[in-house]
Amino acid sequence: MFLPLLQAPAAAPHADTLAPVVLALAVILAAAKLGGDAAERIGQPAVLGELVVGVLVGNLSLVGIDWFQFIAANSTIEVLAQLGAVILLFEVGLESTVRDMLQVGARSLMVAVLGVVTPWALGWWIGALLLPEHSVYVHAFLGAVLTATSVGITARVLKDLGRSQSPEARIILGAAVIDDVLGLVVLAAVAAVIAAADSGAALSYGALALVLGKALLFLFGALSLGVVLSPRLFSFASRLRGSGVLLATALVFCFTLAWLASAIGLAPIVGAYAAGLILEDLHYRDFAKEERQLEDLVRPISSFLVPVFFVLMGMRVDLTTLMRPEILGLAMALTVAAVLGKQACALGALGARLDWLSIGIGMIPRGEVGLIFANIGLTLVVRGERIIDAATYSAVVIMVMVTTLITPPALKWSLNRQRSR
Repeated sequence: MFLPLLQAPAAAPHADTLAPVVLALAVILAAAKLGGDAAERIGQPAVLGELVVGVLVGNLSLVGIDWFQFIAANSTIEVLAQLGAVILLFEVGLESTVRDMLQVGARSLMVAVLGVVTPWALGWWIGALLLPEHSVYVHAFLGAVLTATSVGITARVLKDLGRSQSPEARIILGAAVIDDVLGLVVLAAVAAVIAAADSGAALSYGALALVLGKALLFLFGALSLGVVLSPRLFSFASRLRGSGVLLATALVFCFTLAWLASAIGLAPIVGAYAAGLILEDLHYRDFAKEERQLEDLVRPISSFLVPVFFVLMGMRVDLTTLMRPEILGLAMALTVAAVLGKQACALGALGARLDWLSIGIGMIPRGEVGLIFANIGLTLVVRGERIIDAATYSAVVIMVMVTTLITPPALKWSLNRQRSR
């Protein structure tokens, strides 16, 4: 039978180290595409299907099937998943530009600020209320996870309904750019404070201000310098012969900023997102030989690596933890806080003839960004205590899934309600 072969690469003492990796990738990619297809058939984003199928594969051991346990334990797959997260944030950044961020206007800025501050406060409060035995760092990180927003789902719904050019859509998409930047700054600050606490450094307002300043300095410094330097870099690269120069140059730029972010104590995804924001079509106009846009060139790499990240994140969900009432309660509380926290965005739209309810609903989904935040929490430890343990991680993933599921039908209802008036 072929079933024992699934475990053979991990179990064989002198097996080729490549064998379990290629088998794991075959399983992950096949599962991701099947899950993505199933999700899209019911009107949901493919990413949700990839996550759900990961949860199912990772919990097959509950019914006595242990064939795929070697996947989650493989360090190479873990590295590929982390690389997938970097590429994903680079793609997210490519969808906007620094110019977009500067032109969103005061109303979008207010929507974004309220959409970060309120969920952070609610997440911190939920953590303190339901996880009193955990440290304040856990509570702060839960708040940081709730600040994330994934408006790709909202953008798809707006496009399908023919409302992508409406005032509400422009407010949502404009606020999302600032929301991402602020969310990454919050994540960077909280993660750096946790790392300092683990090393024994005393927490002070001065130390916190230093961390925030470092995160802001990196982001805005990288954006400012990048806008000046990247056209020169791409102009030089355009003189190089051979194929794939544009893509290689963009990846060099992305990976360099990701490394710089890591070198100063920030998450590599912060640098990757900044790299995507910086790059504009104008910067690589000299690549006349390239017939496709940079986003199109990156997409095949993303199609390979990003599903690895989502399926692996799903596999880390332990469904048995959700049998515990306190964890299920935490998942429900986080979901309510996630929804209500983003409704505060609507306050930024008051005073104008806008559909504030649709704006609030459009900012609800946490999607891939929330998962990336939660995954970073799995790597953080303070004095032996994991910031995000298996049970809390499972609760966070449930929150991500629910907010992703409810947004499309809720947004369609809200926009149609406005149209029927």
